[in-house]
Amino acid sequence: MSKKKRKGKGRLENKSDRRLVTAETERQPRKAEAQPGRKARKARISPWIIACLILLLAGLAALIRLRSPRLDLKSAPAFNLLLITLDTTRADHLGCYGDKEARTPNLDRLAAEGWRFNRVYCSAPLTLPSHATILTGLEPVAHSIRNNGHYLPAGVKTITELLAGKGYKTAAFVSSFSVDSRFGLDRGFEVYDDTFQADLPFKTNNAERRAEATFARFSTWLENNYKNKFFGWVHYYDPHLPYDPPSPYREEFARQLYDGEIAYMDFYVGKILEALQAKGLLDRTIIIVAGDHGEGLGDKIERGHGLFLYEETVRVPLIIWNKKIFPKSGLVNQTVRLLDITPTIMDLTGAQEPGVDPQGKSLLPVIEKKERKDREALIETFYPRENFSWSELVALVTDKWKYIQCPRPELYDLKSDPEERKNLFDSSPAATASLKKQLEADLLLAASGKQAGSSSEPAPGPDAADTEKLRSLGYLNFAPAKGVSTFPDPKEKIDLLRLIQQAQAAEYEEKYAEAEQIYLQIMEELPDSPASYVNLAIAQARQQKMNEALETLNKGLARIPDSEILLVRLGHTYLVSGRLAEAFSTMNQVLKLNPRNVDALTVCAGILDTSGRKEEARPYYEQALAVEPESKFLRMSYAGNLASSGQLSQAIEVYKKLIDDYPGDQAFYQYTGIAYSYLGDYSQAIFYLRQAVAIKPTPVGIFNLAVAYEKSGDSENAIKYFRLYLESSAGDNPRSIAQAKAELSRLEKQSGQVK
Repeated sequence: MSKKKRKGKGRLENKSDRRLVTAETERQPRKAEAQPGRKARKARISPWIIACLILLLAGLAALIRLRSPRLDLKSAPAFNLLLITLDTTRADHLGCYGDKEARTPNLDRLAAEGWRFNRVYCSAPLTLPSHATILTGLEPVAHSIRNNGHYLPAGVKTITELLAGKGYKTAAFVSSFSVDSRFGLDRGFEVYDDTFQADLPFKTNNAERRAEATFARFSTWLENNYKNKFFGWVHYYDPHLPYDPPSPYREEFARQLYDGEIAYMDFYVGKILEALQAKGLLDRTIIIVAGDHGEGLGDKIERGHGLFLYEETVRVPLIIWNKKIFPKSGLVNQTVRLLDITPTIMDLTGAQEPGVDPQGKSLLPVIEKKERKDREALIETFYPRENFSWSELVALVTDKWKYIQCPRPELYDLKSDPEERKNLFDSSPAATASLKKQLEADLLLAASGKQAGSSSEPAPGPDAADTEKLRSLGYLNFAPAKGVSTFPDPKEKIDLLRLIQQAQAAEYEEKYAEAEQIYLQIMEELPDSPASYVNLAIAQARQQKMNEALETLNKGLARIPDSEILLVRLGHTYLVSGRLAEAFSTMNQVLKLNPRNVDALTVCAGILDTSGRKEEARPYYEQALAVEPESKFLRMSYAGNLASSGQLSQAIEVYKKLIDDYPGDQAFYQYTGIAYSYLGDYSQAIFYLRQAVAIKPTPVGIFNLAVAYEKSGDSENAIKYFRLYLESSAGDNPRSIAQAKAELSRLEKQSGQVK
């Protein structure tokens, strides 16, 4: 059947076909008029026409079956769910999305065997806001996370909480500080593994771990939990700046390190598939793969992401895979959103809860061809305003249009101009006016918790109350004060953006003197941006120019007195400069602004602890651990505080949990053994101290084990280990050496083993 015939769902569409039908119809006998004494003859239908109709109906039925995949949704609630998010991954840099040079065989396999969505938009080109949307099904204006570093408010439900309530085991394994548990995305997860930079007292803002390390933590968890139905989330962060893939990807992609990071990440997507297959779980796991946002790569000046809303940073990959639930693979070309992931999971699992209404819509009707229209996509970024004091940007994507609201608005026809080279704002006033009204209406709907674009009526122009509502929500562009935007359009700051990117590149390359000079220029250009002062101060501190760094930060606070980011950096700088009283005072100022700030709590606890104010330090430790319970440094410090305060039993409990999490760290066995020694429980002390020595026979560990044997009355082993200690004690504490010699001499005399 020709395409024209299919289009009409069985009707013959061309003129010659219509003539044939008319002619055939006219050949049929007419119904005779009823006459007295004569029966009316029934019209007879040609068998040939009946046969054609049967074939036509059969063909239509087959076509409907082909076009409408049958999903096995009854089985879905019994399956595992695995969400894999690919940070900073552009769709057009994957093989399955058309990049012939990409090396992404595992993602390509999932796309070929599953459902690939070709036109997918994130809600914000930033890691934390985008993942918040993925896990809640809410727009940023509704879940309140508008930038990295924000917090998910209490009462906002995640899909994880709903699935936990349905009996799923839940676990997340993330790879960057941007989605650290302190920001609230851990809600509902039994395990939230964000343990990296574990030995450092503070996680840095750019803290991350490679896919290999994140996969290893997932693999270990799977080994112990594969018998349970689970919802897992694995987050890979590798394609983020600075691009630094490991060998052999570094060498193979020397000219395209970003693509090397993606290839490396794809390898560990494959490792996940292998791990599931090895446990017999692959066919019983629904896998959803999504990019959280893209990357500019300099296509429109921006190298990274977050500043603009062009396709490079807001179009992302999305793949759904399971051969049983989705027996047919397919491609979806209509517009969908990451916003739709949570309602899709709810649809698959039946995980519903009264009052929990996501603003996205399930993707199952799209897969089943029951819905064929493009969905409207709202996209926003507050990164320019919060980081550089430039204007926020908000965009609406419809069937073919993208409208970007900013001081110099933009309008693109994505079908005829997919690279967004021609701004039609001035030449298409009718489209512009209509899209602006729709965007305003959608934002107001989203802010009220409703689905954007849910009304079938044309969007009315906002009244004065609506305009004020938009301003109160932070969308200042819709009604700038006195008709002039308070914040400049980022497009007007391209030269400054180039300078910022130059400074960042110098910092990545550890050229701190060069970075300092550029940041000095940026600070003059952006005097109301806290980041200007913080970046300059860090570059100065890296050169050990602490006084200059302190001067820079105090200059910033004189202009922006309640900036949390400036106060935290000032507190850190005072601390490393040895000015503890000023560090303590500054960090307490931070806690007045944000009582959950882990850095401030940790600094205050440490200062009080080391000054002997143990009892005062403890609440700071406990508050910090309530926010960051997985911190190895905090747990170890807290246990040490308890032990040194005489609360040995409580300290032992903390140490034992650390041993569970770090079974290869001999220090925790040693600390536990020492604590048992002080309690007089020498059998337990010896048990833990022997394990410490077995893991790593340090002089201190051997000495402590010898002392424990001595106190337990086991002279033979005490002599053995004192001798062993003295054989390896070169460079150790002279007092310990002297004590060991004296005790060994005494024990040898008592036992007659004098050498």
